[in-house]
Amino acid sequence: MLSVSRRPCLSPRRTAAAWLLCLLALPPVLAAAHLEDRIVAVVNSDLIMLSDLKREVASQQERITRQHHGDDLAQRVKIAEYMAITKMVERKLQLQEAKAKKVEVSDQEVSQALEQMKQQGIAPDPSNPLNTRTVKDQLLLLRVVAQEVRSNVMVGNSEMKRYYDRHRDRFALPEEYLLSQIFVQRRSREDTADALTKVRQAMDELKRGEKFDDVALHYSDAPNAVQGGRLGLVRQGELLPAIERAIAPLVPGGISDIIENDDGFHIIRVDDKKPKEFRSFEQVRYEIQSLVLEQKNEDMFQSWLTNLKNKAYIDIKF
Repeated sequence: MLSVSRRPCLSPRRTAAAWLLCLLALPPVLAAAHLEDRIVAVVNSDLIMLSDLKREVASQQERITRQHHGDDLAQRVKIAEYMAITKMVERKLQLQEAKAKKVEVSDQEVSQALEQMKQQGIAPDPSNPLNTRTVKDQLLLLRVVAQEVRSNVMVGNSEMKRYYDRHRDRFALPEEYLLSQIFVQRRSREDTADALTKVRQAMDELKRGEKFDDVALHYSDAPNAVQGGRLGLVRQGELLPAIERAIAPLVPGGISDIIENDDGFHIIRVDDKKPKEFRSFEQVRYEIQSLVLEQKNEDMFQSWLTNLKNKAYIDIKF
């Protein structure tokens, strides 16, 4: 741990007198606000005040207050404050490291960032020093992380191939089906029995060997009935889950059982099925590189942040 630097202390009497004079010099409201503020954390030689914490959680607390009440509200506010103070401590550590490494951000860069935010519809008041400080801190954080973490991360070819072998399903193209359907619409809940009778008649005719196209033309309520009920090419994931489950085990030419959903009843024929294919390593090389790089950056960042914490003097008083 790093010890906090200490200055020579005033005697208790002189300290009290100086404090009283400061209070008398402040307007009553400011003096009261100052008295209500207090230190909630010490991070090396920096302090985090209660007012800083309240400002950090203000928007989140407003949302929580709208959605929760009573003991649940108090508990959720405490959790939000705990998470906020953790983030504030980590931010202090990173900014201190930026200062130690002489990482700098110019006033011009801050102005450019504020202008870009304005163009994107985010309009912080540049005359408010707090907003300007926040933007500058964010730029410093990005720069120190880029310098101390991201610049040291490399992704080798062997790592990418290993990732590809372990996550092949991630790079699979979905199965494709060529489908036809018979759809009997249920126009109301009272119409369920009639619709079910109709679709069962259609299924009986299919089982007797009638052509699917003819049965679809006669029974189906779908607009594609005149085309024999053809749905065309459909990818896995584009169908209703109940239909996906019903056709998954079918081979080309197979016909599903009756499938019910909110709108009515389906009978699906699989006209053709294109099995799942895997994109080659070369096809997904840059995609993998990005994924592995992102993971390594996160791992390296957490390791760097843990090291900063281990070396620091941190005292959370909240």
